[in-house]
Amino acid sequence: RSLSGNRVKCFRRSGTYFRAYQPKPHPLTLLIPSSSHALPSSSHPHPTLIPSSAMTSAVLPKMQYVRLGTTGLRMFTDGLGRARQVSRICLGCMSYGSSNWASWVLDEEESLGLIKKAYDAGINFFDTANAYSFGESERILGKAIKKFNLPREKIVVATKVNFFVHPTADMSFKSFGMTRDQLERDHGFVNQQGLSRKHIFESVEASLSRLGLDYIDLYQIHRFDKDTPVEETMGALNDLVRMGKIRYIGASSMWAWQFAKLQNVAEKHGWTKFVSQQNCYNLLYREEEREMNPYCLDSGVGLIPWAPIAGGRLTAKNRNTERSKNQEQLSDIDANIVDRVSELAEKKGVTPSQIALAWLFTKPAVSAPIVGIGKEKYLVDAVQSLEVKLDEAEIKYLEEPYQPKAIYGHN
Repeated sequence: RSLSGNRVKCFRRSGTYFRAYQPKPHPLTLLIPSSSHALPSSSHPHPTLIPSSAMTSAVLPKMQYVRLGTTGLRMFTDGLGRARQVSRICLGCMSYGSSNWASWVLDEEESLGLIKKAYDAGINFFDTANAYSFGESERILGKAIKKFNLPREKIVVATKVNFFVHPTADMSFKSFGMTRDQLERDHGFVNQQGLSRKHIFESVEASLSRLGLDYIDLYQIHRFDKDTPVEETMGALNDLVRMGKIRYIGASSMWAWQFAKLQNVAEKHGWTKFVSQQNCYNLLYREEEREMNPYCLDSGVGLIPWAPIAGGRLTAKNRNTERSKNQEQLSDIDANIVDRVSELAEKKGVTPSQIALAWLFTKPAVSAPIVGIGKEKYLVDAVQSLEVKLDEAEIKYLEEPYQPKAIYGHN
């Protein structure tokens, strides 16, 4: 136990000791159902299944906290020398912004309430991007921090740079899918995307303004920029760290060789290196296990996967959600995986999404999956996944049907 009374569990990875904190129960209560449909099992203790009705007040499971990799976001102190680490669940804020940007995005009022509930549930790690709703996501997150007086030293704010952000936040302008040439030639938006020194410096100032913050904890490059020299990108990021604008840097969705190239340039020049990698990783998409995940585990980079439940497709009843309409329909192989997730969830008396998240928690490279939460019941569901345990046979059963597939999330 620590001096504060928290239980501390130590484990070792690649020659480095890590600490995972399990704080004492807090008085937080949220609306969660009172009845249980859990199936009894003598061999697998499990948390109570939470149905979507009969809501009542109860205490949520304790949040868990971990280090993000071996060097990044090590410990945040509260002035008394007590360590602050990232929550095991990262709140994804892509769905907070403007419904005019995308139909599945929540507007400000709903978004603010969910951000507050997530913090009350122990989540201190918030991920957004300048491109989400053309900056509205950042603005709403910043407003929540101010409105609810979220202690700056206790939260970890992550945002991103690369993609185009409309200068007047015109939500009718659909830039996704446009090439750099199209934006420049057809619309006159020059130097307003990518990872040039100019765009990075201008973007960080804009993000800080929208967030209403003096610094950003984790500043991530949203994709690799093949048109900008890696020395220019890494040099600019290093300068921002030295200036105090950002604390740490991370990356998102690229080939492992591209990520390694960026890291090597930083190491060569003695610059700040990436401490995190945000890639698409779930039971339906495991291509990152070939190179990126092993590289990150070996080099001490924390994984914060996006789409942990595959845009809702791993929850059987949401196989074809609004967000997945443009994605390919489930193949027979993927449908088999979804069925196994549902089968195991029923056996354990939990939800399919809890099984999907619990599977990610078994992966040693994963620090904190990024979970998008559109309703309070999904927040409860995500936090309860921390109590779901999978044994080796169950993990093998879930993974067995998987077959290689085309790369998704980057090119």
